[in-house]
Amino acid sequence: QVQLVESGGGLVQPGGSLRLSCAASGRIVSIYAMGWYRQAPGKQRELAAAITSGDRTNYADSVKGRFTISRDHGKNTVYLQMNNLKPEDTAVYYCNADVLVVGGMRRELYWGQGTQVTVSS
Repeated sequence: QVQLVESGGGLVQPGGSLRLSCAASGRIVSIYAMGWYRQAPGKQRELAAAITSGDRTNYADSVKGRFTISRDHGKNTVYLQMNNLKPEDTAVYYCNADVLVVGGMRRELYWGQGTQVTVSS
C-alpha cells in the first residue's frame, strides 16, 4: 500500500558528500516519523538519523555534525545530506516511514529497498 523509493547512493572519496532521497507514495493519510538506517557488511542495522512529523531530529553519535536529515512534507520525501564522509560510513542505507494508510486502523512501518553508499579512495 505504501512504497518508499530511495536514490542518491554511490561511490565517493573520503571527505566527500552525498545526498540521499526517499520518496513515499501510495494510499497515505499521514506520515509520522521518517528515518534513515544503515547496515554495514557483517553488522546489524543501526539508526543513522530520524525526523518527526514536527521536524525534530535525532542522530547517531557517529554522524552528528556531518549528516543532516530533513523532509518535504508536501512531497512525502525525506533527505539525508551526508558531508565529510568516512570509510566507516560505507553501508546500505535504508529509509523508513511510520504511516497511517487509507482505511488503516493503526500506523505501520514501511521500509525502502536500500541504496548502497561506498566511501573509498
